[in-house]
Amino acid sequence: MTKAITEEAVTGVYSNIYPKTVCIADLGCSSGPNALFVMTEVMRTVDKIRKRLNHQSSPEFQIYLNDLPGNDFNSIFQSLPRVQEEIKEEMGSEFGPCFFNGVPGSFYGRLFPTRSLHFVHSSYSLMWLSQVSNVVEMNKENIYMASTSPPSVIQAYYEQFQKDFSTFLKCRSEELVSGGRMVLTILGRKNDDPTSKECCYIWDLLAMALKQMVSEGLVEEEKLHSFNIPEYTPSPLEVKGEVEKEASFIINCLKVSEINWAECGDKFDSSNSFKDDGYNVAKCMRSVAEPLLISQFGESIMDKLFHKYGEILSDCMSKEELKFVNVTISVTKKE
Repeated sequence: MTKAITEEAVTGVYSNIYPKTVCIADLGCSSGPNALFVMTEVMRTVDKIRKRLNHQSSPEFQIYLNDLPGNDFNSIFQSLPRVQEEIKEEMGSEFGPCFFNGVPGSFYGRLFPTRSLHFVHSSYSLMWLSQVSNVVEMNKENIYMASTSPPSVIQAYYEQFQKDFSTFLKCRSEELVSGGRMVLTILGRKNDDPTSKECCYIWDLLAMALKQMVSEGLVEEEKLHSFNIPEYTPSPLEVKGEVEKEASFIINCLKVSEINWAECGDKFDSSNSFKDDGYNVAKCMRSVAEPLLISQFGESIMDKLFHKYGEILSDCMSKEELKFVNVTISVTKKE
């Protein structure tokens, strides 16, 4: 859904700057089979433009892969030789050398030297907050924003998003060259209401599973009441507002897309057994939320919790079509 936006941004950078070394960063790269996907697509795009412009020599590529220090960078680097070989075979001998670097650290701070980057990409990362405000202690019956959350809790979440996102923009404005581009895809919402179903329901259902486990004596009620998800899913207007307020970037495009919950995961597991949509969504959410849940509730309940969560999801998804909302913004660093 965002490939055309990314290609347009990369084309704009390379066509206007013609750098001898193209420096690109993926912020929140994670690990696993898709960790290098976007960066290889960016290199393909640059090579396609180079050939179209009849440039004889290919630029070199400096690739920065960023995530928090706990990310499994080793698995990424172990897959590099295979990926580099595939790129070389596909692009030909004239394709420039690629240098890959791991950059552990929070993107809510400086990560790179001043004016060193040409293109920055981030997908499904910027909805995560650097922290949750102490005010959310008043949010006892919920693990995220909900229609029953006090207004002060909703305001605290929003203010934390504003602080974090403006810090992110300021740091990137210092690290990008003039005319550098950035494409960000954030899990968000279309609705102006931050407690609307399209962004909060997925967590409401997890809270339901946790409450069942409280009633069964498997989870302490006090631990549930003190747990809050450090996430904020912004609307397009909120994203646009922060970019305009920070004032270092020109907005090239701002788009909203949707993905059905049912699109998560494979219909069959490793033993070729059919798995329903609820199971797949629970598995997807487990890959995202499990570290947060283990730190609060311990590892021993995880299998049972996500089994319950899968059952709840299956029931809800059998009754209605549910969708994730993505907000994608493409910006250019001002001169």
